[in-house]
Amino acid sequence: MAKGDPAATKGTPSRRARVEAMRDEQRRAERRRSRMIVGSGVAVSALLVATVVVGMQIQKANDPARKPIASFGVPLAAASCQPEITSAASGVNDHVGPGTEKEDVTKVTYDTVPPTSGPHFAQAAPFGRTFYTARDRPAMETLVHNLEHGYAVVWYAESLPQADRDALRDLAGRLAKERGKEKLVVSAWDPAYGALPSGSTVAFSRWGAEKGYRQLCGAVSGEALQAFMDRHPSTDSPEPNAA
Repeated sequence: MAKGDPAATKGTPSRRARVEAMRDEQRRAERRRSRMIVGSGVAVSALLVATVVVGMQIQKANDPARKPIASFGVPLAAASCQPEITSAASGVNDHVGPGTEKEDVTKVTYDTVPPTSGPHFAQAAPFGRTFYTARDRPAMETLVHNLEHGYAVVWYAESLPQADRDALRDLAGRLAKERGKEKLVVSAWDPAYGALPSGSTVAFSRWGAEKGYRQLCGAVSGEALQAFMDRHPSTDSPEPNAA
């Protein structure tokens, strides 16, 4: 086609229009892809935030420190707890063992199982430690000194299943954060001091200002322990202000 041919001049705008149209479509496609990428990023971010929030809520709900006390173990009605037993209390400031005038007395024969008062070692178990196993438990005479200071001591039998021991450990940590219930120790029972009565896997002890109190149960129950501690607060003890 010769230069200056009118047909060539007519075709040029058409080609330009097609090129511009293709470029416009390409730009629109790029904008669509950008919007999709941004939208996907927002959706993923929202999902991640929701996952974190839900995870935190689940963790919070399962945190033993936040669970209701009655949710540990079984309800009181299902714990097979025997009626509480009251006995005479004795042994205030009656220290035995190393560093005392009765240093040859290294094992005390207590009047009750579990003990609620009596002679004891000069040093109590430290405040703040709430759970002991058979491998690291303090001597019975040490924990009786804790009783004198207003502690509730919870003893568990060797036959208690591990899941129930874990529940007791978590319960002790939960109660220790409750105002007025900070003085609490859970320990494996030492059968060298007698056997817990048949059918009893958990026992509670308190040394009151005038009497000793104990209760035996067949199962772990946060509700039962809370009720026992409410009946016998740490202020009702020979030495309520001692650590």
